[in-house]
Amino acid sequence: MKAIKHHFKATKHLKIIVSLLIVLSLLLAFTILRDSATVITHKQANALFTQDKIKKLIVDGEYIRIKTEDSEYKVYQGAINKNSFFTKYPVEVKEGNEYLYDIFTLFIIFGAFILLFKMIRESRAQQLKQLKVNLQTEDETLKTEPIQAITSNVRFSDVAGISAVKEELEEIIDFLKAPQKYKALDISLPKGVLLVGPPGVGKTLISKAVAGEAGVPFFYQSGASFVHIYVGMGAKRVSELFKKAKQMAPSIVFIDEIDAVGKSRGELRNDEREATLNQLLTEMDGFEESSGVIVIGATNKIDVLDEALLRAGRFDRRIHISLPDLEERAKTLELYLAKKPHNVDISHVARMTVGFNSAALATLTNEAAIYAMRNERSTIETTDFEAVKEKVLLGKRKIMSLTDREREIQAVYQAAKALVATWFDIEFDKIGLVNTMLLREDHEILSKGQLLNRIKVYLAGSIANSIYFKEQFTNASSDIKQAKAMVHKLVYEYMMNENFIITPTQEEELMKSSVAEVTKLLNSLNEALKKTAEYLLEHENIDQDQCREILREIF
Repeated sequence: MKAIKHHFKATKHLKIIVSLLIVLSLLLAFTILRDSATVITHKQANALFTQDKIKKLIVDGEYIRIKTEDSEYKVYQGAINKNSFFTKYPVEVKEGNEYLYDIFTLFIIFGAFILLFKMIRESRAQQLKQLKVNLQTEDETLKTEPIQAITSNVRFSDVAGISAVKEELEEIIDFLKAPQKYKALDISLPKGVLLVGPPGVGKTLISKAVAGEAGVPFFYQSGASFVHIYVGMGAKRVSELFKKAKQMAPSIVFIDEIDAVGKSRGELRNDEREATLNQLLTEMDGFEESSGVIVIGATNKIDVLDEALLRAGRFDRRIHISLPDLEERAKTLELYLAKKPHNVDISHVARMTVGFNSAALATLTNEAAIYAMRNERSTIETTDFEAVKEKVLLGKRKIMSLTDREREIQAVYQAAKALVATWFDIEFDKIGLVNTMLLREDHEILSKGQLLNRIKVYLAGSIANSIYFKEQFTNASSDIKQAKAMVHKLVYEYMMNENFIITPTQEEELMKSSVAEVTKLLNSLNEALKKTAEYLLEHENIDQDQCREILREIF
């Protein structure tokens, strides 16, 4: 309401200012244009006299104004024979008080400028006052919403299908339970843990489970809550958060969507966000060893985070959480159905939900229960899941769900990438039907061969489908774009070409040679490709050790 009133006041002031400017403009124009008489010579005046066009003469200071039927002229008094003119035509003498109008006009203009200046000053004072009120309101908002710890009742038993993640977090839980044990041995644990994964895979739930298992206070903050309109507010919020966490140590600070505040500096500059990020970096640097405070950040956009946030001593440990595979989906469904009466073929539902994240599985289970209830049944059946699957797919963001034919195509595609990556020693965590987790290159210096090998991995899937199915498919678009981007960088950015001379055909030649080499390699690995594809169809994920095992069996 205050903002609306302030808007109306500002609009009213603007209208008055505009009106005054219009009046001033008219007065100035009138003053300038009021004397429209043309100065003429004695010859021109005599011509008017001879032609008898003069109607009236006005003595105006050193001038004599000559009025005709449709015009007005003025001539110096000494330039004409006044006796002749005054005898023939009526004469009027302009009195000195007639100049009072000009003086009055000047007073109006001067007064209008004073009033305008006063109104501008008052308007600025009002804006400053409103700014102070807004700052006070913002500060009061922060005070009325104090940072409070949450006691988490979530346990790892409440989170299914994250066994690998649990293992990585076990020692952090142990550290939070008994920090003195680590301090006695001068062991430094990570100050920060970054959970990286697509939306809906349970990053927040995992953090709550860590706090619940350790039995420590849990401070939840969204990255967006730090970004305020006024510079300094976000930094203040960060400072208060870490101060409270240290007071209640051992504790966990969880920052969801940390990319909202942790984006690389310099891109689309935002002083408030940069100040907040700097404060976050300062607070994490200020941790004492084994202080008992662990910071957990969550993001699905690690590529946009500022490098300073990812360097050693801040978010030292990164845990990648991918979409659940077949086994993990089955365990998740078991968990969601544990308290519901059902007669569901969980393995069948797990197989038909390729690409579903944990949140989507929860929604699917709930919708299936609602569907059963609407049909007046007290037990959930497998058919209920089949009936509501499309509703969940269309009601939420489009989730990748594959038919049997698509699963086969995708299995061959991903199997080729896994084999080529293993063959060229490109490390990966795991490759599945719906994801590829090649490990990031953290080396400062990369060879041309290393870059070309990565390009070959991106091309492998499309080439394998062409060999196996004699056809190309749309699932290759993203990888082909990445391959082209890397070829472009190799030629134009890294200048890895003959004699450092760039020719227009070099990108095309590199792509052709890479395609030829991968085609030859996959033809020689035909049996291994089939076995890897079969393994993916059965398990949905394959790691590098399993790929090596398949290659050893063949060769």
